[in-house]
Amino acid sequence: MLRRMAILKIARLGHPVLYRRAEPIDDPTAPELRRLVADMIETLEDAGGVGLAAPQVHVPLRIFLYRVPEQRASHGEAARPLSVVINPEVVERSAETESDWEGCLSIPGFSALVERPAQIALRGVDGAGKRFTRRAAGFHARVIQHEADHLDGILYPDRLTDPRAMGFTEEMGRYGDDIAASLRRRGPESAAAGATRSGGMQDD
Repeated sequence: MLRRMAILKIARLGHPVLYRRAEPIDDPTAPELRRLVADMIETLEDAGGVGLAAPQVHVPLRIFLYRVPEQRASHGEAARPLSVVINPEVVERSAETESDWEGCLSIPGFSALVERPAQIALRGVDGAGKRFTRRAAGFHARVIQHEADHLDGILYPDRLTDPRAMGFTEEMGRYGDDIAASLRRRGPESAAAGATRSGGMQDD
């Protein structure tokens, strides 16, 4: 009898599972891991996000899913279908940084301007158990870094240097440009210096 996929409960800000370092996965081809991936895919589709890490569904393992929708592709990169990344390592980060809006399925209703390296290199294992290295820029790099942070117990508010860069998504939609301009005037130490508005806010 075929097992039905399940929609998993998403851990929200304040739950201890979000603040612990996830454990490496010994066997990327294990049947129980395949079941977890299937349930995470179902959960991500139901939530409508672009990324989901295992700790967000109360499983402290080093695995995440992500995709790059066509409207979010940037820096000359194409849209990317759903990818499974097991035991990821961000092995390179550019000195150049960019700030853009981020949301999170574990922090519903909020968004923030988050500064991150504009380009990275990712090493890991895919859903078929094959090792890979890939380069990413723009939104592609951002969503990878956001999800990789989850595996180290880091949430995007931890990346902010100015609390004014975060607020309710609805309010940021109205006043985000004004807030970004105000933060830029404060100088390069602001987390939102040089902020971009490439496609609006997205939950990861």
